Amino acid sequence: MAGAIPVKSYVTQKEAEHLRYKSLRIRIQRLWNIKCMVTPVVIGAIGIVTRVLKKNLEAVPGTHSIDSLQKAAVLGTSNIIRKVLQSGT
Repeated sequence: MAGAIPVKSYVTQKEAEHLRYKSLRIRIQRLWNIKCMVTPVVIGAIGIVTRVLKKNLEAVPGTHSIDSLQKAAVLGTSNIIRKVLQSGT
């Protein structure tokens, strides 16, 4: 029996990994003498998002649509799959 990766937990894991960029944030603050923060925005290959994405996007300047971000992720994934199938690999 083949194993499967639980997609939702993978997205949650990736989001948590982005919070480890604390050292990068500190370096940027010291280098440019500005205050900054790390905001994880993670969308799975098939458009899966976490519950906190909406809150995280509120911290990013501008207007963002979760639907359009999910659509971009799915279209990107389908483009990659199409190219792989066309190459015969």
